[in-house]
Amino acid sequence: MKKLFFVLIISIGIYGYVQNNPTIVSSLSEQSLPTNEVIENAYQNQLSDIQVSGSGVVVRTLRDDNEGSRHQRFILRLSTDQTLLIAHNIDLAPKIDKLQKGDVVEFYGEYEWNSRGGIVHWTHHDPGGHHVDGWLKHNGRTYE
Repeated sequence: MKKLFFVLIISIGIYGYVQNNPTIVSSLSEQSLPTNEVIENAYQNQLSDIQVSGSGVVVRTLRDDNEGSRHQRFILRLSTDQTLLIAHNIDLAPKIDKLQKGDVVEFYGEYEWNSRGGIVHWTHHDPGGHHVDGWLKHNGRTYE
């Protein structure tokens, strides 16, 4: 019984440390990046606040959102045929220049459900160190 209690206490301590250390969370997440199917499941079950990764083809570029924090916005079509809005904070990360319809973009960020397929944001480094860092990849360059 003492061994079980000791293991439980150690496990809780490790879990708390990992959850409060974004660098460890980011490292662990990047070792087993979820796929587009995870996003499809999140959409079907109306889930949000999920770290996801995947890739898709740009089907539409939108005007930048310049209200509040500025965001580059574009819509990807995933291999599951789901569409996904990417909202990339260009006050904290470089904008993808020359992004065009048909380009492939890889992403790692936070998924938020909406009725149109969902949104991925937090595709950048968190200067406060409180959120897992995200990124976009386009034509061999990483934007974070």
